[in-house]
Amino acid sequence: MGMKPREETAKRRYPKAAPLMAQTRGVLRRFGLHARKGLGQHFLIDEAVLETIIRAAELTPADVIIEVGPGLGVLTRELARRGGWVVAVELDSQLAAILGQTLASLANVAILNEDILRVDPAALLQEQRVRFPAGVASGYKVVANLPYYITSPVLRHFLEASLKPRIMVVMVQKEVAEAIVAGPGAMSVLSISVQFYGEPSIVSYVPAGSFYPAPEVDSAVLKVRLYSRPPVAVSDREGFFRLVRAGFSAPRKQIANSLAQGLGVTRDEVLPLLDRAGIAPQRRAEALTLEQWAGLWQVFAQGDKAC
Repeated sequence: MGMKPREETAKRRYPKAAPLMAQTRGVLRRFGLHARKGLGQHFLIDEAVLETIIRAAELTPADVIIEVGPGLGVLTRELARRGGWVVAVELDSQLAAILGQTLASLANVAILNEDILRVDPAALLQEQRVRFPAGVASGYKVVANLPYYITSPVLRHFLEASLKPRIMVVMVQKEVAEAIVAGPGAMSVLSISVQFYGEPSIVSYVPAGSFYPAPEVDSAVLKVRLYSRPPVAVSDREGFFRLVRAGFSAPRKQIANSLAQGLGVTRDEVLPLLDRAGIAPQRRAEALTLEQWAGLWQVFAQGDKAC
């Protein structure tokens, strides 16, 4: 007889035979832990997904890796095995203390009980550098299974840092990953914010059952390969993104109307600037390319209504 639908769902969501599932439950029991929903804790239990993340990060023994939210250290162990030096930044003080015990045998791992959004990557690496093994490179990569609620802030934190990573490989909500890689017609402030700094791609989709406890939504492994310099010429990044946010202030409206609303000016003031930029006023913000936004910013920056 076939498996009942409920049994199929349970098996898909919680593969009891999987070694990582048994390992995760064992650690939780040993230390009397449970996943904290407030911190978005969902522990990866899928070995295939783990390997996908590792391969996407293109790790070598010369790599320095910053891991955000190591949780129970499943990914941390693999990063340490393939990379040169791992700095795992964990907000949960209880988990950070446990990681200090369970990963104590790994000589190339540092556990920091910090809020990553309050950590300057350049200062962090400068502080850690004296502990690096010989042959470790000066740059770094970010690899993380990000809690959904801090995805955008963490991405922005690293993308705008004075010392940026070379590659970011992060687990994010499926819909967020798709929004980030979107092209003209489905652009957003988020997609422009990421694509300004690097080339994003979806490496793999990840079902909810790859985590314990399973979240309500599916995820995706997102890879961002950062540019050495932005692909468009923008001398004032803050001004550029103010203009972009203004353009998306009313995304369902035509670009002339949404810009006027977002910038607090009249439509008549916006129209000649759009014309100079070669952008039809009836277009919508999500249809503009990154290059068109840069051209529009240059026109606005030269005018009396510079953003």
